[in-house]
Amino acid sequence: MTPDQSSLIAAVAAQFGAASVVADPQIIAPWLGDWRGRYHGASPAMLVPRTTREVAAIVALAAEHRVPLVPQGGNTSMVGGATPPADGSALLISLRRMNQIRELSGTGRSATAEAGVILQALHDAAAGAGLRFPLTLGARGTATIGGLVATNAGGTQVLRHGTMRALVMGLEAVLPDGSIYDGLAALKKDNRGYDLDQLLVGAEGTLGIVTAARLKLVPAIRDRAVAWVGLESPAVALDLLRAIDGPAIESFEILPGESLVRVLRNIPDARAPLAGSHPWHVLIEAVAAGDDDRDPRVVLTDALALGLERGWIADATIGASEAQAEAFWALRDGLSAAERAAGPAVQHDIAVAVDAMPGFLVETARAVEARFPGTHASGFGHLGDGNVHFHVRAPDGVDAAAWYRDAAPGITRFVHDAVVAAGGTISAEHGIGQMKRAELERVGPPARLGAIRAIKHALDPLGIMNPGKLVALAEPGCDQ
Repeated sequence: MTPDQSSLIAAVAAQFGAASVVADPQIIAPWLGDWRGRYHGASPAMLVPRTTREVAAIVALAAEHRVPLVPQGGNTSMVGGATPPADGSALLISLRRMNQIRELSGTGRSATAEAGVILQALHDAAAGAGLRFPLTLGARGTATIGGLVATNAGGTQVLRHGTMRALVMGLEAVLPDGSIYDGLAALKKDNRGYDLDQLLVGAEGTLGIVTAARLKLVPAIRDRAVAWVGLESPAVALDLLRAIDGPAIESFEILPGESLVRVLRNIPDARAPLAGSHPWHVLIEAVAAGDDDRDPRVVLTDALALGLERGWIADATIGASEAQAEAFWALRDGLSAAERAAGPAVQHDIAVAVDAMPGFLVETARAVEARFPGTHASGFGHLGDGNVHFHVRAPDGVDAAAWYRDAAPGITRFVHDAVVAAGGTISAEHGIGQMKRAELERVGPPARLGAIRAIKHALDPLGIMNPGKLVALAEPGCDQ
């Protein structure tokens, strides 16, 4: 622990009590690594504020002592975005104690939630008011609102409702100098210059710490239907999507047959939705909210009939009950854990134009396997918005640590080059974190990178906000 860190910790404890600082290594240990187990950091303490004013005071002290801070919520980052540096130079600042839903307005169809509110808790609160927050993902039981805002999270409902950016009506945040930005009024018109709310969305805690968000709610689902479809290729899956896409279709997820096999092996008592095997599968959800909306079962029945008539669908079923619909979604939500359990792999959260995605999935997988013998490549995810998780698994029997060190970087460069050649992005919904920082520097458009660096330098000249993430600058704590 450095003298500056000691002084900062002592000042925080003096102002807000001993409970505001956690220094027990055993308590801190689970928060020093990422969800995938790829990144491991060190930190002498975790600061745990209860209010926005406490966060502001802590950040002001950190700026005074030039001690970097790493904000954390549920620590579910897929790119090491909430893991502290390995040298112990930064302190963790956990927002999990800030877990209040300050307001939930039925007439305004909005909720103001603090950064530490767990996504599932917001879902439950909105449901109690006859509304819903239309963003969900597999980590909804641990992911927090602050982290979802900071990473511009996506999930399985982007097709209809957009990413977190589209659902943020206003933000409250603490900027790197300790000042409090209050944009929670959620004005429909505000032309006072740059949109700071949207600047902070997706900034990964590098420009400040989000402490609360006003979020858009929509009417609760009156009814839904979920279908599982077996088909031959991503190309026919896109044909099906184009033919049936409309206001009732909320989710359209694609996965290869081999990924379903891994999920079935990884989830106890899980059952395959269809008899026989199929090269590819699609999960479709249709919903009805208003009384005038079409019955979602009729929507899906008509869609499947059309797909069968045109020869796109080999087999399909519609969940006969809510329990069966949930079972279908459990298979989709279990994909990430199943892929992780299958052994060492490099994961790429990429997006290309929707029309280009079917060809990308097939052709890039074939090219990767030819260039790197023994690997196996496949993708799954959100076909409807052009975002898939493209994984390349290591050859059988390799030493995982050696493969990650020697082979994985070259594979990632190969995949990202293919993405850029297709006019796509190397980060669609997980962010850059530390995993993709070097790759962003390598393939990112120069004008975009220059603007990102300029904004970072202007707002955080000391480099104390989540060092080592998103963009490379001078060493944290030094003038730039």
